[in-house]
Amino acid sequence: MPVESGSSAAARQAKQKRKSHSLSIRRTNSTEQDRSGLQRDMVEGQSSDNLESFMRMEDSKLPLSLRSNLLDLFSQIEREFENLYIENLELRREIETLNDRLTAEGQTFEGADLAKGALKTKASHSTSQLSQKLKTTYKASTSKIVSSFKATTSRAVCQLVREYVGHRDGIWDLSITRTQPMVLGTASADHSAMLWSIETGKCLLKYMGHQGSVNSIKFHPTEQMALTASGDQTAHIWRYMVQLPTPQPVADISQQTPCEDDVDFSDKDEADCEVEGPNDCPSIRVATTTLRSHQGVVIAADWLVGGKQVVTASWDRAANLYDVETSELVHSLTGHDQELTHCCTHPTQRLVVTSSRDTTFRLWDFRDPSIHSVNVFQGHTDTVTSAVFTVGDNVVSGSDDRTVKVWDLKNMRSPIATIRTDSAVNRISVSVNQKIIALPHDNRQVRLFDMSGVRLARLPRSNRQGHRRMVCCSSWCEENSTCNLFTCGFDRQAIGWNINIPVLLQEK
Repeated sequence: MPVESGSSAAARQAKQKRKSHSLSIRRTNSTEQDRSGLQRDMVEGQSSDNLESFMRMEDSKLPLSLRSNLLDLFSQIEREFENLYIENLELRREIETLNDRLTAEGQTFEGADLAKGALKTKASHSTSQLSQKLKTTYKASTSKIVSSFKATTSRAVCQLVREYVGHRDGIWDLSITRTQPMVLGTASADHSAMLWSIETGKCLLKYMGHQGSVNSIKFHPTEQMALTASGDQTAHIWRYMVQLPTPQPVADISQQTPCEDDVDFSDKDEADCEVEGPNDCPSIRVATTTLRSHQGVVIAADWLVGGKQVVTASWDRAANLYDVETSELVHSLTGHDQELTHCCTHPTQRLVVTSSRDTTFRLWDFRDPSIHSVNVFQGHTDTVTSAVFTVGDNVVSGSDDRTVKVWDLKNMRSPIATIRTDSAVNRISVSVNQKIIALPHDNRQVRLFDMSGVRLARLPRSNRQGHRRMVCCSSWCEENSTCNLFTCGFDRQAIGWNINIPVLLQEK
């Protein structure tokens, strides 16, 4: 029997490897050609449709920016469906291969009951994996399309109505009067507080009595008095009297074309230019009452029920309770380990909640004049930026740890709901009737949740509308038909929104 030399055997093996490799390349290229051909046919077939759509758009009366935006959105949807279609074809091929394999295995084990059971189990397991894969692919491929439809619905439910522009620096806080005439109040880092007509957006009054940043503003429950807290270590009580101008017709918001996509603004596009304040706006420079006793910045203040006492929160780690008529200090509430960030009073009971950078908030009970109890709650891992009461028996707290927690006053050992977000939460507010929580964020967004933690909407924000800087505060006013939600931020403006609450809750 002839024996091959070592060199000839090696040459033959190398030739066989090259042959098998060329076959593999040819098979791979064939598959890639089929796929590219399929994509080319799809693109060529769809390009004519795109051209016809473009021609129709050219004949339309829509603005050029809107047309280009629509074309871009349609092209994104088209690409998503194209990718989904190609993945669907590939999954069909896998199904056929799986069926062929199962058929072959069925013939091999045919006639044995145990083998049939094993085959049935294997087929069921493979089918379950394939079903899960199909579901995952479908969800991932259609997520952008679904979010686009949600954005359209959100814009129909949440609409920007009015912008209140006039401050020369960021706005920390805002509030709405509880008595007629109903006006909006804003507190700004430009050392001033302003009162605005909600319907017209015109400045009605400017308070300039503070020597530092005005950090909060709250209105007396029954009288035309305002309470402001400032970085000059004082809180001021001042009386106001305003006359509302003639309401102007609200602009047709449906003609605006906002989108919810985040837009990064350049310095040139930012509204950071010097805004001339309203020159014809009357001003007040002297407070009716000045509350002094803090040794640090007064960051917040609020009226107790009845309006005869006020509470202030300071960076000196204390909250003070004052008598309004005598300006005397009644109680100093100490115990926080770091600076206070906010304080809030219950609308119907003598309860106060204070928030702090020490990651806690404290509930102070003054219902019994002889006993002043305090409860400490450690539910967050970072600064508690605010904690507010609802009309019922709940407290809602927000934090820099990017969570909002809902607590029951009757059992506050653990929260009844936790909302997790992607950005730090600032001064929150809860609507009186429907108990909808408005969350202002550091990332310029404002989100709405219900008390069980279900997300209801995100207010639209784009290069045409919405906040361009950190949103500091939110405040509900369900009694007003024009604007029932207000927000303010460090873009120097306050915004009035119209939230269609019945539709919002119906969509939930």
